[in-house]
Amino acid sequence: MKNAIYIIILGLASVLQAQELDSLWLKEIKVFQTEQDEHYFNKKTSPLNKKERKSFKGHHFFPVDIDYCVEASFHKIEKEDTVAMQTSSGSIKYYKPYAYVRFMLKDTLCELTLYQSYWLRDKDEYKNYLLMPFTDATSGKSSYGGGRYLDIEIPSKDTITLNFNLAYNPYCAYTSGYNCTIPPRENRLNVHVLAGLAAPENHD
Repeated sequence: MKNAIYIIILGLASVLQAQELDSLWLKEIKVFQTEQDEHYFNKKTSPLNKKERKSFKGHHFFPVDIDYCVEASFHKIEKEDTVAMQTSSGSIKYYKPYAYVRFMLKDTLCELTLYQSYWLRDKDEYKNYLLMPFTDATSGKSSYGGGRYLDIEIPSKDTITLNFNLAYNPYCAYTSGYNCTIPPRENRLNVHVLAGLAAPENHD
């Protein structure tokens, strides 16, 4: 009898912990969506010109889905290397492949590489962050064809949570004049990531 009660208590504790975690994720997503809109509306921070800001009605987001918050294993790449990535303008940006992550998404085993910008790593506010550029089965359809990004803080352990509800579009999805990194071929997911920022109007 005591064992049964103990199991029930553990089960209830697990449910409460999961609910608390879901609540934290939902708050994080709500803040992200609000900040994305504010960033584009604000003339001091927006990549849009005055005419574009006037016609901008806010971002299009996929419905929030906690199933796109996944635990991933984090594998640091010890070999010092440099890759040249193409940008939307045809220029090149240089990155260090810093780590790769493996995770299950919709019953599919996925792997993506995380990159450290040589330019940004010398800036205090960005030195602990990595870029995860990716495309997926929605790219060019319900999401921007040029791919989306996730900003990843370097973890202190060998696991990390990837919240695809925080996936955002590069500036090039909305306006011209920017050099936006194009996700490399190896960072294409063969699953539909129906989370985060969707395709803006009048863009592929």
